[in-house]
Amino acid sequence: MTARSTPVVKGSASLHGKPTAARRRVEDWIQIVRGEYLEIPGLLLTRSQVQRFWGLDAVLCDQILDALTGTRFLEKTRGGAFVRAHA
Repeated sequence: MTARSTPVVKGSASLHGKPTAARRRVEDWIQIVRGEYLEIPGLLLTRSQVQRFWGLDAVLCDQILDALTGTRFLEKTRGGAFVRAHA
């Protein structure tokens, strides 16, 4: 998947535990950003660079970075950039 790919979001049903469109969108973007960090060793991006690179709004960007740092896939450097965490 390329950096500029846009995930397809179908519907917004929340019946029977199905994810809402908004939740699905966040999960899709998490996988896209995660994939780029896996494909490009040493990738180091600031929050604003992540936002610009994928054309994300501020709220969605924060949700993605929070999720990826929360699972310790990414870590935030002292300079404020996000880099893949060491395993």
